[in-house]
Amino acid sequence: MVFEHDYKNYPELTNRQIEEFGFSSPHVQFTEDFDARVEKVIDGDTITLSTPLRSFFFPLRLLNVDALEIGEGGQSARDWLKSRVEGEVVRVLINKAQRVGKYGRLLGRIIHLGLDVSEEMLHLGLVKPFDRKDEGKIPPLSKFMSQGGFI
Repeated sequence: MVFEHDYKNYPELTNRQIEEFGFSSPHVQFTEDFDARVEKVIDGDTITLSTPLRSFFFPLRLLNVDALEIGEGGQSARDWLKSRVEGEVVRVLINKAQRVGKYGRLLGRIIHLGLDVSEEMLHLGLVKPFDRKDEGKIPPLSKFMSQGGFI
């Protein structure tokens, strides 16, 4: 059985996929740091990039930070990020062990004017460290009910 990867909807390959069939990828797979232009800021932790290495725009999720969703108060993080990097050329730092997230997006840190943009956002309180993203949230009632009710 031959596995066919959906490169149009999921351009990034995981490290395991690169080992298996990376040679057949129709475009560059980023395993090293690179420069790119920020074409659009989607929200407080996701941007769209372009680079001469690829013929299409592609998303990047900022590594190790989490911004609120736009409908939950994340507009300030998005607006700050947009004013800071949209239209600018940035250096994308790739962590070889953690290149692709669970939704198939490239993960990385961006450096602009010598500063780590995620660190700036953390310092300004616009985002949380990713490992604390659910801190302060009340779990849905359905989680308790599926575990046999309340204690």
